[in-house]
Amino acid sequence: MAAHHHRRRRTAALAVTAALTVLPAVIGCDAVNKALDCVQTADSIADSVTDLQQAVENAADDPSRTDASLDSIETDLDQLAATTDDADVDQAVDHLDKAVANIRTAIQNGDNTPDLSPATDAAGELTKVCTP
Repeated sequence: MAAHHHRRRRTAALAVTAALTVLPAVIGCDAVNKALDCVQTADSIADSVTDLQQAVENAADDPSRTDASLDSIETDLDQLAATTDDADVDQAVDHLDKAVANIRTAIQNGDNTPDLSPATDAAGELTKVCTP
């Protein structure tokens, strides 16, 4: 009977050890998935900033395209802000969000050629902090 009890305790100890061994791998995968999501979203935002540059250049032909580009960037930023807990990413999102808001305000105030460099710089910053 003592051998049976000892075997059960050893089996339980092995199960706990196995669970603790798997736990960091699961946490690691979660971190990798978050990093991939960040990179993919940063890439999408970079594409949207490129679209924004083209939209501003062609604003006379299609002014709604500029709004659509700004909306796309803001949607991606909201999504990224909701899924990250990284301070550097949060700061980069905040910088880009402010740059987009300033561009939107400039356009609403009649500026047909707003300065896009803060948005471009912030998108680059975001890509940098999202890249592992």
